[in-house]
Amino acid sequence: MKVAKFGGSSVASAEQLQKVAKIIQDDKDRKVVVVSAPGKRFSDDVKVTDLLIQLGDTYLKDEPYQGQLKVILDRFREITTELGISETIIDEIKTGVERIFASDDSVALKMDALKATGEDSLAKVLSAYLQSLGLKATYLNPQEAGILVSDTPGNAQILSESYDLLYRLRERDEIVVIPGFFGYSKTGKLVTFSRGGSDITGSIVAAGVRADLYENFTDVDSVYCVNPTIVDQPKQITSLTYKEMRELSYAGFSVFHDEALIPAFKADIPVCIKNTNNPKGMGTIIVSKKEPQPNPVVGIASDTGFISIYVSKYLMNRELGFGRKLLTILDDEDISFEHTPSGIDDISVIIRESLLTEEKEARIISRIKEELDPDTVTVERDLALIMVVGEGMDSGIGLADKATHAFTKANVSIKMMNQGSSEVSMMFGIKSNKVNESVKELYHIFFEVN
Repeated sequence: MKVAKFGGSSVASAEQLQKVAKIIQDDKDRKVVVVSAPGKRFSDDVKVTDLLIQLGDTYLKDEPYQGQLKVILDRFREITTELGISETIIDEIKTGVERIFASDDSVALKMDALKATGEDSLAKVLSAYLQSLGLKATYLNPQEAGILVSDTPGNAQILSESYDLLYRLRERDEIVVIPGFFGYSKTGKLVTFSRGGSDITGSIVAAGVRADLYENFTDVDSVYCVNPTIVDQPKQITSLTYKEMRELSYAGFSVFHDEALIPAFKADIPVCIKNTNNPKGMGTIIVSKKEPQPNPVVGIASDTGFISIYVSKYLMNRELGFGRKLLTILDDEDISFEHTPSGIDDISVIIRESLLTEEKEARIISRIKEELDPDTVTVERDLALIMVVGEGMDSGIGLADKATHAFTKANVSIKMMNQGSSEVSMMFGIKSNKVNESVKELYHIFFEVN
């Protein structure tokens, strides 16, 4: 059994949905299908989920929203018309939106239900289209499928009992189409995963049915070893491990939501990333283990929008609990850290800038000074992180030297460097405006120089 998940670009239009249907028809093992909401049809287009969020914001401001709702309805009407299927779904969307607005649910739950409308409606459209082609297919609501989640709007976590419930899908003989991005709490409330959560749904379903393969269809032929907008025609990655993909997706690779692989990883299910527009292509396979490669580096990822809080204190290493106290201050402000490179007398905590408001920053700095009595506390903004990733790096020689040489060639100052004990990645912190030059030089030295 295969679970096939189709992303937003794969279901953005009737033409794309025709390709999806052909892919499903071409392999009888594709018994369970998970879909996103329609994405962009062209570069300046707007994703349906973003349209739904705008609609919700307008409603909450008590402003006229009918025009925005019409844009969404027209988007789906265009798809149903071109596919030649019933427009019943259009009325269902309109009625569903009005029901959400009239409900007694909290604002957070209303927004979750509204955001999920894109995936839910698209799943109904695709199942109806498959039926029109003579296939035995059905739409299955996540609640019926058994996707039970925590009652945390916008950040749902799967409940363990879901996997046994999902396993029952193996008994069905039709093609099952499930909307991604959301599940239901035990109280029956619709709750969404974090943004990009349709990938999470696909992975959960694959783990639940114990699929032989989880196929994630997107708009690229494979994962590239570096961002193709930075390096022209970079090398494709044919295979990589879960750990490598996790490092790459966390640090800026947009193919996968960085939480998406966890259920598949735990169930040891291979994941194949494929292109809806080129389904015969090899794609990229993600596995638990792979054979050692001559070049242990598989990819280079980068992301911007980081801040470093630097704390220095003489004899810090002899002060029991210093690091714990520092991280507790961040925890009290609901801020997670990304990296903590340190020395004997200093430590830096890297966090995402989006998490740190001016008010939180003032409180954090004040508490650090009062509770830890440091010699120095400084905040450095506008940082980027670059990750050099590869599971075989622990046995490689001179990799750090190569990397630092690349930064020298790019005339870039390294603000911090961290190499984890797992040896899966090396992290470099630099100023954001130097990302492209650095990535190009790193790509050259690891993938082009013999």
